Amino acid sequence: MRTVSQKNIALCIILTLVTCGIYGLYWFVCLTDDTNIVAGEAGTSGVLALVLTLVTCGIYGLYWAYKCGEKLDKAKTDRGMPASNGGVLYLILYIFGGIIAYALIQNELNKMAN
Repeated sequence: MRTVSQKNIALCIILTLVTCGIYGLYWFVCLTDDTNIVAGEAGTSGVLALVLTLVTCGIYGLYWAYKCGEKLDKAKTDRGMPASNGGVLYLILYIFGGIIAYALIQNELNKMAN
């Protein structure tokens, strides 16, 4: 089984900007898979989530951001960490700038990484 490893958020943002978003697609897939792992759920795979986001012109990405927040809240609760209404937060941040939501999701994943 794959484990979650920490990623340098600043480096991920820089790589996304330098590669004109190509690295951001890879980061999206990793975020999705890592979120499923920490939540202990067999949700939509990262590749499928990316394809659905591209096919729906970004509409699925809104649902993805909300679900990531819910899964992270579940993972925090399972670990005895305080959880908030992350789904709404990530949805709003995804609307105004997806990379901000990516960074905050990665920050939460880094806290729960082995």
